[in-house]
Amino acid sequence: MDLLITALLIVALFALLGSGVWIGIALAGVAWIGMELFSSRPAGDAMAVTIWGSASSWTLTALPLFVWMGEILFRTRLSEDMFKGLAPWLERVPGRLLHTNIIGCTIFAAVSGSSAATCATIGKMTLPELKSRGYPDDITIGTLAGAGTLGLLIPPSIIMIVYGVSANVSISHLFIAGVIPGLMLATLFSGYIVVWALLHADKVPVIAERTSFGPRLAGSSTHRGTSSPSSC
Repeated sequence: MDLLITALLIVALFALLGSGVWIGIALAGVAWIGMELFSSRPAGDAMAVTIWGSASSWTLTALPLFVWMGEILFRTRLSEDMFKGLAPWLERVPGRLLHTNIIGCTIFAAVSGSSAATCATIGKMTLPELKSRGYPDDITIGTLAGAGTLGLLIPPSIIMIVYGVSANVSISHLFIAGVIPGLMLATLFSGYIVVWALLHADKVPVIAERTSFGPRLAGSSTHRGTSSPSSC
C-alpha cells in the first residue's frame, strides 16, 4: 500500500512538472494531494502554518542582503580591478589567464553567496578579455561554468542558509563544512586547466612580453593599473 501511495504521488509530481507548472507550485500541489487523501487535518490550514513558519525566519533576511551585495559588485569596477590585479601573476602558470575564472569565482563566491551572481559578474569581466586575447571559447566558458558553482558551496551561501532554516541545522556549521570542499574543488578546477594547457599548448596564446615583479605588485596594490594588451 505504501508503495502504491508513493508511486501515485510521484506520478502526480511528474504530471504537474510535465504540464509546465513551476517546480514550487508542483511540489505544493503534490503535498496538498497527499494531505487531502491521507490526513484528517485540513490541508490549507496545515500548509499555511508550515509555509509561514518557514518563510518568517529572521535568518532568511540575509538572503536579499547577499543578492544586494552581489549587485553592488556587479555594477561597480571592483570586479574589473580584480581581473587586472590577478592577470599579471598568472603569466607563468600553464593555462595563464584561464585561471582568472577559477580564482575570480572563488573570491567572489566568498562575498556574494550566489552562484548566479558569481557566474554573471565574473563572466561579464573575463569572457570579453579572454576572447580578445585569443583563448578558445569552449575552455573559457567551461571553466566559468564549472567555477560558477562554487557560489553554492563556499560560504556565505544562500542555499546553505535556506537548507539550514528548513532542516533546522546550524548554519554556522554548514558554512564551516563548506570551506575546505570549496577550496578543494577550486584547486581541482585549476589542476584541470594546467593539464589541459600542457596537452593543448598550441591553443594557449603565447606571451609577447612578461611583466616584472614591480609592475605586478603595483598593479595589484593600486587596482588602477591596466593590463597590457600583449600580455596573455
